[in-house]
Amino acid sequence: MMLTLWIVSVLAPLLVAAVLAGTHRARTPRIRVIAQRHLSLAPLSLLPAALLTLLAPAEPLHANWLMMGITVGFDVVSRALTMVAVLLYAAAIWAVTWRYDHRAPELVAYLLVCFVGNAGVYLAQDVVMLYASFSLMSLAAVGLVVHERTAEAFRATRIYLVLAVISEMAVLAGVVFTAQAGGYLVVDAPAAVAESPHRAVIVVLLILGFGIKAGLVGLHMWLPLAHPAAPPPASAVLSGAMVKAGLVGMLRLLPLGEAAMPAVGAAVIVLALFGAFAAVVLGVVQRDPKVVLAYSTISQMGFLSVLVGTALVAPELAGACITAAVIYAVHHGLAKGALFIGVPVWKHHATGLRRHLVIAGMAVAGLVVVGAPLSSGAVGKYAAKEAIESTEIWGVQVADLLPFVATGSTVLLVRLAWILLATEREPRHPKDDPALPAWLLLVALSASVPWILTDRWVPLDSVPGLEPVTLWDATWPMLIGLGIGALAWYVVPRWLPRLSAHLETIMKPGDLVIPIEAGTHRLAMGARFITERIGTLRDSVSDVAINLGIGGTRTVAQVARAETAAAKWSNSGAALIAVLIVLTVLMLFTEGTS
Repeated sequence: MMLTLWIVSVLAPLLVAAVLAGTHRARTPRIRVIAQRHLSLAPLSLLPAALLTLLAPAEPLHANWLMMGITVGFDVVSRALTMVAVLLYAAAIWAVTWRYDHRAPELVAYLLVCFVGNAGVYLAQDVVMLYASFSLMSLAAVGLVVHERTAEAFRATRIYLVLAVISEMAVLAGVVFTAQAGGYLVVDAPAAVAESPHRAVIVVLLILGFGIKAGLVGLHMWLPLAHPAAPPPASAVLSGAMVKAGLVGMLRLLPLGEAAMPAVGAAVIVLALFGAFAAVVLGVVQRDPKVVLAYSTISQMGFLSVLVGTALVAPELAGACITAAVIYAVHHGLAKGALFIGVPVWKHHATGLRRHLVIAGMAVAGLVVVGAPLSSGAVGKYAAKEAIESTEIWGVQVADLLPFVATGSTVLLVRLAWILLATEREPRHPKDDPALPAWLLLVALSASVPWILTDRWVPLDSVPGLEPVTLWDATWPMLIGLGIGALAWYVVPRWLPRLSAHLETIMKPGDLVIPIEAGTHRLAMGARFITERIGTLRDSVSDVAINLGIGGTRTVAQVARAETAAAKWSNSGAALIAVLIVLTVLMLFTEGTS
């Protein structure tokens, strides 16, 4: 019975995705109309996964007949996150089904495939299953980013694909090393990596590969480009669920609790904190509400990455850090998804009496994200602060810095409110756009379900109480953020309009991508110039050789064919060789210093 439920949980969304993809490509208008009418049933394909999450026992399931033999199962990391993914993807699909867009079946199909890969990362208990699911999710997400077919969407897709390929290469290499060291099963992976002679290389590869998906600073460039390009429901799952796959990959395979790696751990903490605060600076000057939310996600994933770095520095804190990371991810996922889907809801429904309802919903989701007192988000931040205890970096208590991440989140949400209030409304009646009830349900779930999930499946030793000190600790970072946001709201438009416009010009979405693109363009122009000069020189030498009787047209044709072949190979081969050289040098360096 349970095996059947496992199979149905995977096949149901994939079969629905296949049917939707087939009807979307159908040339018969009648078939497309049928697909549109039945599109609203697509969220029901996730019902078996919800039942599986509730009913499946803790014992893993071994399927020796599939691939190389896979193992899946639920544990303290996977169960609550899987339920959050089910709810978030269902709400996103529900919001899409009411768009009556001719490409809605395509978007829903990609969302369903992404869900299978996303949940597979959470549930994988061996490295083959983990990598296969991670790859499926990463590649299927391309359909979400490119969906609108705009110039911005194509640019975001190109950048996403480049980083996704780098991520895939790094994760694959790390997984191969891990399996070779004896960590084929996820439960054995941390100890195997800790004892491997290539430990430093494996850890760097895994942090690079999974860090790209998690939006670790320096690897985050795809996030602020992909989110505004993708439709809001797709952005909701990208930020609320998919980035957590990168976090889960690190929690699964890094040697957390098995070996102390103070240098690597300190580097992760520093990068994570820098990203958490730098994302605020970059986010507050943006004009697109989804870009602001994207930088908010980068900031909060920096918060989570601090826990990973702490577990590498202090193995004795690994258990508490893993639990705190899962709790924070659970509380963050639904609320951030509600904010993304709330952007079009505000545009279409924040009028008349519904305006107050939409304001209340956005306020609830925002309070959860910043971890306001008595909200579910406060539990996640309380758990994180308790987990890292007295961890220090360069003499600074990391726990003293974490509350200011909430300050930055509050500033970004004030900026979001600023933009939304200035957004021109396009009122729609709920009968014409019933995305409103889907969003309200998601808001309600974000405020209530995380309490239930974490209490049942990720129990804490202690939870924040109602003591004045505890409430004040959760309140003052938010008050500072509100003060900074209100001051900027008043001062910038009146006294610093030119500075504001200048900052918006130089701090464009994607930040690091802009100089990289410029540098790449210059290199390409330089390569083209050199190629043209070489071609001119070749023609001159060929003419001289023919005049002297040294060679003939056959020789010239052979040289031309070789040049053409080399030019074609260089488009992909040069990039591959460059990556391999960097990884080889990194391996030699880490081997020499370990």
